[in-house]
Amino acid sequence: MKEEENGINKDMQLFTDKFEPAKYKLMDNEIEVRGMKDIHRSLVGAAVIIERLGLKVSISHDGGMLSYGAFKVRNN
Repeated sequence: MKEEENGINKDMQLFTDKFEPAKYKLMDNEIEVRGMKDIHRSLVGAAVIIERLGLKVSISHDGGMLSYGAFKVRNN
């Protein structure tokens, strides 16, 4: 996977550019998207972007992240 200057790969950078999260945290091989008011709509929207663009990333979410409206996008 090609890494960009900011340390994330091309697919994750493209996801960030298209999804345009207001808040996110870069972590090793993943991005944690935060501050989503409607988490269900955000997860569906993220999945649509990933599928439409054929990105090699996946979404993960657990109950603990619900309290601050977050989910993770990881490299595959």
